[in-house]
Order: sequence, then C-alpha cells, then structure tokens
Amino acid sequence: MENESNDIERHPWAPFMPAGARVLIMGTFPPGQHRWSMDFYYPNPTNDFWRIMGLLYFADKDALWLAGEKRFNLERIKALLTERGIAMSDTARMVRRLRGNASDKFLEILEPTDIRAMLGHMPECRHVVCTGEKAAAVAAEQLGVAVPKMGECATSGDGITLWRMPSSSRAYPMALPRKAEFYARMLRAAGCLP
Repeated sequence: MENESNDIERHPWAPFMPAGARVLIMGTFPPGQHRWSMDFYYPNPTNDFWRIMGLLYFADKDALWLAGEKRFNLERIKALLTERGIAMSDTARMVRRLRGNASDKFLEILEPTDIRAMLGHMPECRHVVCTGEKAAAVAAEQLGVAVPKMGECATSGDGITLWRMPSSSRAYPMALPRKAEFYARMLRAAGCLP
C-alpha cells in the first residue's frame, strides 16, 4: 500500500510553448519524481503518451524511447513538438497528493493552471487537448464548455476547441493502437498531423 501524503507540490516544469503552436496538450500533474525517466511531460516510462506519438509520427511506438538508456529521447521529443506546433502543459500548477501515487482520483488541485493566460501567448493555438477526465474538467470550467465525452470535443464561444482524449496511462483499459486512433483524429483536426 502506498503511503498517504499531505505534502503540497508545485509543478516542476514551465509550459512548453513553441512558436506557432496550434494545439496545447494538457494532463493533470506529473507523477512523483521517482517515476521520471526525463525532466519533461509524461516522464513515466510506463505511460504510453510518447508511444502514441511515436506511432503517429514515426509508425514506431518506440521511436521516442532510448531502450539502452531506459529513458525517452527528450531532444527528439522537443524537436517533434516544435516542428508540429504542439505545446505541452498540465492543468494543475499546485497539488496535494491524498495518497502517495499519481492517480488523478487522489489528487487535490490547489492551484489550476490559467489556461486562458497561456493561450494569450499562443495566438495560433485554437485546440486544448486533455489526456484524461480530471484535466478535461479543469479546462472545461475555464473555457466555459461542458466536459466532452471521451474522444469528443466542445467549442467555446470564442472558438477554442476542447478535446478529451483517452488517458495515456496504462491503467486506462484501452489498447495502444486504439488510443492512437483517437489522438490521430484530434491532431489532424488541429492541423498537426497529415
């Protein structure tokens, strides 16, 4: 059983906002540092986010993984995101873990990310993509839309489209190729995937 924790955590990374970003992908909050294979978003080697991106952009789920070093290839990841106009952040800036794990179910958000302020720095970004239910709820509240069903989207009055994708966590019961199909549809709609 994991230890209970009441420690307050601040987000370890600044948002990644390449020039010309057209889509902002947001999870909720990183796992504990002991689960990181790199200092960047989706650092846990058991999370499938970068495998989904590998499938979509390189037709190889391991294209962004350095097997011999047991870590993701951060330089290649940042180059891909910059080339394709994909920004990264999370919906929480400060949290309290109610249990000592990364589950959104046991994560209390103390300070949400100001999504509108971020979008103000990315004038070409019209798509906010959340990789799970809790992140989608935070974003929906800020954008003034209903939380979309998984795999669907909702558009705010000012034209920002909020997408809710299946979680990239392996705990989410969906096969990797099926998850990739949802992400492909969204990235094509945003103009980030041919």
